[in-house]
Amino acid sequence: MKISISEIRSYAIITLGLFIYSFGWTAFLIPSEIVAGGVGGIGTIIYYATEKCIPVGYSFFAINTVLILIALRVLGSRFGIKTIYAIVVGSLLLALQQRWITQALVDEKFMASIIGGILAGAGVGITITQGGSTGGTDIVAMMINKYKNIGPGRIILYIDIFIIASSYLVFKDISTLVYGYVEMAIAAYTIDITISGAKQSAQLFIISKNYEKVAELLSKETGRGLTMVHITGWYTKEENKMLMLVVRKHETRHVFKIIKETDPKAFISMGSVMGAYGLGFEEIRA
Repeated sequence: MKISISEIRSYAIITLGLFIYSFGWTAFLIPSEIVAGGVGGIGTIIYYATEKCIPVGYSFFAINTVLILIALRVLGSRFGIKTIYAIVVGSLLLALQQRWITQALVDEKFMASIIGGILAGAGVGITITQGGSTGGTDIVAMMINKYKNIGPGRIILYIDIFIIASSYLVFKDISTLVYGYVEMAIAAYTIDITISGAKQSAQLFIISKNYEKVAELLSKETGRGLTMVHITGWYTKEENKMLMLVVRKHETRHVFKIIKETDPKAFISMGSVMGAYGLGFEEIRA
């Protein structure tokens, strides 16, 4: 089977995301006795309930394996190889890093919850942008959503609240719950920022006397399709052509460079796009 460079790059980015995710847990959350949501939170409860006999990585792998086997019967084959890869690699990294890191890198639990939440959220967000998933509550939400008309996001929220609340049975400390909920909020916000930042697009309207050359260079250099619209200036009554182009936000700098070199007097209007779907962008989902 032939593997493309883009696929290798995608798996490398997923691995980086999983490393950041597991580092947030093992260097800040777990040693600080902070229970967050998801399977990682369940693993942390098991770790301390068994007096540190079962590392979180082991629980993470076992629980996700059971969930996937159940989900395969309920949902059918809806899990890509990247999700399975993320679960295996994530479990391995959690186990190894928990063995190497024996104490929290910060003494203050509130600071640990903030830093851990940012790192864990960023890691999950990076993984999701490449089509992967860390499984866990995502899988449970998909199974419940099949039979109940409840949004997956709400299901995950309820499950995470329950997991964090369950930590009281082990630690008998209300402050532990507070730190857990702080981490949950920060992680959720970081995930959204990471995903939206990676997928943010821009729409450009370009008016230039050299529109043919500009269009040719933009199409060649960016690999994006353009739309040409016939326009008439209201003040000058002159007819012209306007180019419409949608690109990722990080591509706009290159677009401006091409336009400036071709026609420094070109008029450009740029606006942010909440979502771009179809060829070259996000897959259209129902």
